[in-house]
Amino acid sequence: MSLPPIPLLPKRKDAGDRPSEHPGSLHPVPEGRHGGWFRSRLFLLRALASRNVRDNDFAIVALGVVAAALIAGGVALLQKAVGLLHSVLFDLPRGAHLSAGVAIGPWQPLIIPMVGGLALGIFGSFARRLRAKDIVDPIEANALYGGTMSLLDSLRLAASTLVSNAFGASVGMEAAYTQVGAGVTSTAGQAVKLRRADLRILVGCGAAAAIAAAFNAPLAGAFYAFELVIGSYTLAALAPVSLSAITAGIITRWTSGHDTIFAVYDPVSVGPSDYPFFVLVGIGAAILGIATMKAVTLAERLFRAAHVPGWLRPAVGGLLVGAIAMLFPQVLGSGHGAIQHNIVLGYDGVILAALLAAKVIASSISLGAGFRGGLFSSSLFLGSLYGSLFVKIAGWLLPDVGIHYTAFILVGMGSVAAAIVGAPLTMVMLVQEATADFPVTLGVLTSVAVATMIVRRMFGHSFATWRFHLRGLPIHGAHDIGWIENLTVGRMMRRDAKSVPASMSLAELRRMFPLGSAKQVFVFDERGAYAGIVTLSAVHDPTLQEDMEQRTAGDLARAADAVLLPGQNVRSALKLFTDTEEESLPVVESATTKRLVGYLTEAYALRRYNQELERKRAEELGERHLFG
Repeated sequence: MSLPPIPLLPKRKDAGDRPSEHPGSLHPVPEGRHGGWFRSRLFLLRALASRNVRDNDFAIVALGVVAAALIAGGVALLQKAVGLLHSVLFDLPRGAHLSAGVAIGPWQPLIIPMVGGLALGIFGSFARRLRAKDIVDPIEANALYGGTMSLLDSLRLAASTLVSNAFGASVGMEAAYTQVGAGVTSTAGQAVKLRRADLRILVGCGAAAAIAAAFNAPLAGAFYAFELVIGSYTLAALAPVSLSAITAGIITRWTSGHDTIFAVYDPVSVGPSDYPFFVLVGIGAAILGIATMKAVTLAERLFRAAHVPGWLRPAVGGLLVGAIAMLFPQVLGSGHGAIQHNIVLGYDGVILAALLAAKVIASSISLGAGFRGGLFSSSLFLGSLYGSLFVKIAGWLLPDVGIHYTAFILVGMGSVAAAIVGAPLTMVMLVQEATADFPVTLGVLTSVAVATMIVRRMFGHSFATWRFHLRGLPIHGAHDIGWIENLTVGRMMRRDAKSVPASMSLAELRRMFPLGSAKQVFVFDERGAYAGIVTLSAVHDPTLQEDMEQRTAGDLARAADAVLLPGQNVRSALKLFTDTEEESLPVVESATTKRLVGYLTEAYALRRYNQELERKRAEELGERHLFG
C-alpha cells in the first residue's frame, strides 16, 4: 500500500521568513528565529494528520502503540502512588499489600477510610459545581458519543479513584486505569480528526493498554477492549488493539518484571471428573454476581433514604467500611494481596464465609456511598473466596472425591469476575496468562460460560451496563447506538412545507394548488398551530363539486395529532409512520406550540436509515467501500 503524498507547505508571507534554498528540501524552512521553524513543523504535523491518519490504517496502529507506551508508564506511576500512600496512611511495611490484612496499624482501618471519604466528598462537591455533567467512561463514549471523551474529566475520575483506593475503600483501581488510557487515546484521535469508527477503535486501544499494564496480561487487555469497550471483535480492530496491548505488556515487563496479579507456585491437577463441579461453580458464581450488583444498588438507596448530604456520604461509608475492616482488614483496597494469601495459605471455612459476606458488603457500601472505583479486582477476590468455600463444602459433603483446592480458586475467580464485569474471555485469558496451565484454563472457560449464560438470562446486565440502566441510559454494551440518536428528524426534514390556513375554502385551495403541483399541504389554525394534513387528491375529488366556497381546508384535514419533533431520532420517526400509515408527517417546533417548521417523508427516512446501517456494517468489517 502506497502512502499519500506529503503535502507541500505554503510559503510564509512574513517579510523576514524566506524559504530555505537547500537542494532536495521538501518543505521550506524559514530562516531567522527558531519560533518560525517550530511553527512550520507544527503546521507540517497538522497537515500530515489531516491527510494521512484518517486514511491510513498503519497510522492508526502507530498512534495506538505510541499511546500504549505512555499509558503503561502512567499505570505504573499510579500503582506506585497507591502503594506509597498505603504505606504512609496504614503504616504498612514497604512492598506489603493492604488487602493482605497483616502489619496494619491498630487504629488506621477505622479512621483512614472515613478521612478519605470526607476529603473525597468535599472534592467531589467542589468539582460538580465547576463541571456539573457526568463523566463519560469508555463504554458510554463508544456506545453513544462515537468515542469522544474528555481527558480532563478522565484525570478527575482517576484522582477520585486514587483517593478512594489509597484511603482503603473496598474498590479497585482498574476504572482509573482504563479511564485515563481511553481518555488519552480519545483525545489523540480527536486531535487528528479520526472518523467515528476509528476513534472508537482507538478508545479500545487505550483501555486494552491500561488493563494489559495493570495485570501484566496483554491477552486479557486485548479481550477486555473487544468485549467491553468496542463491543465486538472485528478485523479492523484486531491489529491496533492487539499491538497496543502487547506494547503495554512488554513495557510493563521491562520495567516491573513478569509478576501478574496472582501467582500459582504448585502444579494444578484437573481431571474429567472435575467438570461437573465446574458447572456447579458457574451456577453459584452467577447467583453471587447478581447478588453483588444488586447489593450496590441497595446501598445507594439506603444512603438516599437516610437523607445523608451528598458530600458527607463517602465519610459515612468510609466509617462503615472501617468498622468492617476492624474485624476483616482484607476488605480494604482492591484485594490483590488477599487473593495471593488465599492461594498460598488459604482461610478456614467459617472465616471464608464471613470474609465473603464482608467483602460484598464493604464493596457495596463503598460504591453506594460515592467512592469511585470498580469491581474488577474485587470480583476476582470474591471469586477466590467463593472457590475456596466451594471446595470445603464439597469436601465435607463428598469426602471420597478428590478436588484440587487451587484449581477451584482459579475457576471461582474467573466465573464470579465474568458474572460481574461481563467479560468472560478476558477472565479466561487472565487465568491463562497467570498460570500458563491449559487444563485449568479449560475448567475456567467451562464455569465462565455457565455463569455468563445465567447472568445474561436472569439479569441481562454486567455491572457497568447495570449502572447505565439505573441512570436511564439505553446501553446494553459498547455497540455503537449513538448514530441513531444523531440521525434526528431535524437533520432529515425538508423545510419547504406547503401550508395553508384552516379557514381557506376548497375552491381557493384548488386554484392555489392545481392537481399535480404537490401531494399534500399542511393546515394551520388561527393561532398558527398545525391542524392536520390535506391531500390534494382529496381536494380535487370530482365528487366535491358542491359548496366549494363554503367548505374549508380544515374540513378535510386529518392526523392532527401525528407530529414529529426535531429532536426525535429516526427510529421513533419510523415507528410513528408505521402507526399512522402516513407517507409524510409534519415537523413542529414543540409539542405545545405546534408551529410548523418542516416535514419528513417515510421513504426518505427509510433510505437514510438503510444508508447508515450499511455504513456501520462496512466500518465494523473494516471495508469502507463494502456497499460501493
